[in-house]
Amino acid sequence: MESKKEIDALLPEKYKPLTLFFPFDTNPEIIIDSVRANKLNYPLIIKPDIGMQGKGVAKVNNDYELLSAAFRFTVDYIIQPFIPFPKEMGIFYVRYPNDEYGKITGIVEKEFLTVTGDGVSSIEQLLNRTPRYILQLPVLRKTLGKRIRSIPEKNEEEVLVPYGNHVRGSLFLDSTYKNNAQLEALIDKVCKSVNGFYYGRLDIRFNSFEDLVADKNWSIIELNGAGSESTHMYDPKHSLFFAWKEIIRHWKMLYEISVQNRKKGFPFLSYSDGKKMLKENSRLVKKLDEIQFEKANNHSAPVIKMNAHLNIAR
Repeated sequence: MESKKEIDALLPEKYKPLTLFFPFDTNPEIIIDSVRANKLNYPLIIKPDIGMQGKGVAKVNNDYELLSAAFRFTVDYIIQPFIPFPKEMGIFYVRYPNDEYGKITGIVEKEFLTVTGDGVSSIEQLLNRTPRYILQLPVLRKTLGKRIRSIPEKNEEEVLVPYGNHVRGSLFLDSTYKNNAQLEALIDKVCKSVNGFYYGRLDIRFNSFEDLVADKNWSIIELNGAGSESTHMYDPKHSLFFAWKEIIRHWKMLYEISVQNRKKGFPFLSYSDGKKMLKENSRLVKKLDEIQFEKANNHSAPVIKMNAHLNIAR
């Protein structure tokens, strides 16, 4: 139950995109006026302020698509510029409160759901040739519309889902071996600038690994706290036993960090607060799943509502 708006406020300006927060029932004129006042250019990313597993995340290319997406939200949401760097990575970071320096405990690189044309086959036919993409076909048929029947040129790459989410078809590759002293020092510096942050995952977009370790051409797109997963364990080369081991290893560190913080005056979450949080999370998951359903299956209602409020060229 981590608010992206609240976490974003803690991040160093240098490493974060501009984030606009909106209650789910915001008037469409206010949305568009805010986007223009802040000089945001399309494409943009819209996503729930409190979310998970990429549910409800959408890339939008114009005012019409933005408002059409916004009308489907029944939870508060944020709008950010789409970070144009071509690569995405998740870096898991841990620092004990009593220690001066933290460490990187896992790195995952993400390959977006992409097809490469042969000049003959449609996007749908290309998707059918990759078993892990077949599971995405029902949603892609609806989100891509007629585009799924188009035929890419030979060797032309089509990025169909431009964000690194495992549930949305991205391939996760364990790149922990790439960690080095320079990268760890950079991530440690950034994370220590976030007051009270000891455990979690930075999701970043970057141009190249060389640029990243040189601290240029990269941006944090999301900072996840205690609810983070060590997503490098999803690399297909890893076994279930490896995943269990990584979960236990990270939960052990999280517990030890909590114990140290408790001694500094920060109490554990009470049973009643934990029970309340679980109930709120269940309600949130249901709403997020409904957003996904609306995105895939119901286009007319938001279009009618939107046109009633704001005249936007299609």
